[in-house]
Amino acid sequence: MTTPQTGSPVRQALFLHAPIRRQPHLVLRQMLDYVDPDTPPDGPDGPVAQLERSLATLLGKPAALFFPTGTMAQQTALRIHADRRGRPAFAAHPQSHLQAWEKQGYAAVHGLRFHPAGDRHRLMTGDDLAAIGEPLGAVVWELPQRDIGGLLPAWDDLTAQVSAVRATGAATHLDGARLWEAQPFYQRPLAEIAALFDTAYVSLYKGLQGIRGAVLAADETTIREAAVWRTRLGGNIHDAWPLALAALVGLDTLAARTVAYHAHTIALVQAINTDGAALAWPDPPQTPIFHVHLPAAPAAVENAATAMLTDRGIQMFGRTRSAPDPTRCSFEISVGDNAMAFTPTQVVDLIRELLHRAAAS
Repeated sequence: MTTPQTGSPVRQALFLHAPIRRQPHLVLRQMLDYVDPDTPPDGPDGPVAQLERSLATLLGKPAALFFPTGTMAQQTALRIHADRRGRPAFAAHPQSHLQAWEKQGYAAVHGLRFHPAGDRHRLMTGDDLAAIGEPLGAVVWELPQRDIGGLLPAWDDLTAQVSAVRATGAATHLDGARLWEAQPFYQRPLAEIAALFDTAYVSLYKGLQGIRGAVLAADETTIREAAVWRTRLGGNIHDAWPLALAALVGLDTLAARTVAYHAHTIALVQAINTDGAALAWPDPPQTPIFHVHLPAAPAAVENAATAMLTDRGIQMFGRTRSAPDPTRCSFEISVGDNAMAFTPTQVVDLIRELLHRAAAS
């Protein structure tokens, strides 16, 4: 469920993608500091090529390819894996972005079949994958699993799952939309994490806070095939340099802050759960992402959030999440620069205000 929109300006926000740090003038000024006056818009010295090389190196892959959206990048990877193996089925967590947010594009565009592996409210396990009877073209791991609070499998468990899947002949694909957020938990270089997977996708606008876009990294043959599919799907856009340049800014200025974000997340979760008016989960958080579970109905919380935005210019969240219990709901906090501006005590006070307004609505 989405918070109703108002004309009120956002002055402060817990929500990572609130507009306060995404105003065009601010973004453009940041980008100017990272581009030489002689930088061409495209070609081998352009921002897109620079970004592709940087992310290929960072992820330890031979090549990488820019896409205008992560949806296109991931569906392209799965299509390639399926065609190579003659297996149109893939598996992923039931709340995978491919299933939850893309209107079954994998089926409508590519003729692929999706196997949800396991329970939607917990991490996918090796037993869940083994229970799928159909031979798979690929398995997708989302690291972290955003829709269940940014949870991650233990490293040994993850590597065991990957090994078992490879033994069946299926490909392994990383949905690394928030890979930077996962890295502090594993305490391993990004390249070591990405090495588990045949293909790896990263988002340019989530943790990196770019404008939009994605990059797919893999071996050179796969990336050449992916470039063909990118053209077929209308993604070979010219003048993509603003998207790439904004991501390069994020790589330089934001990626290194994830340790601080995670430390602040731990403090926020501790404060919320000590207070007891709401439940922050998981506790302790594994990434700079967690959910706040509220003893209030979604509509009442949304109305309260709209009132707080109107009265105080504070945006609490992007949307609410319903629960089986209609008197409860939750919302996500993804800690970045926006949330870093609030102390744990201030966040507790905001949640209490939200609940007070919800009870009165």
